[in-house]
Amino acid sequence: MLAIRMQRNGRVHAPVYRIVVQEAQRHPLSGRVVAEVGNYNPETKRVVLDKEKVEFYLGHGAQPSSRVAYVLKKEGIELPKWYKEAPAKHKQAKHADKLRKNQPKEEEPAEAPAESAESTDAGEAPAAE
Repeated sequence: MLAIRMQRNGRVHAPVYRIVVQEAQRHPLSGRVVAEVGNYNPETKRVVLDKEKVEFYLGHGAQPSSRVAYVLKKEGIELPKWYKEAPAKHKQAKHADKLRKNQPKEEEPAEAPAESAESTDAGEAPAAE
């Protein structure tokens, strides 16, 4: 099965991606590419696609990755009816009951009675031994 995916190129902290058609079982960096159909620069948001090639491979069953599908939609390429979008991910806390926002609110105690000040003789100093 063929996959349409992004292959990272560029420098450290300056990625540029090729959009390639490749065997799905191969690693994106294996170098064995069936066809290069475009490129994407995330810094400038510039996308260059060969729409005829993309539509040809989509028509012959190539499965786009979720990120490539998003880019193709933005470029106005219609995805096949059989393509299923990945479900949105919802992050959940592992121990939600322990979060401070989920703890029951502590009621503030009503004004506590004033502590009775015990009379201490101010004139007497503690004895030094």
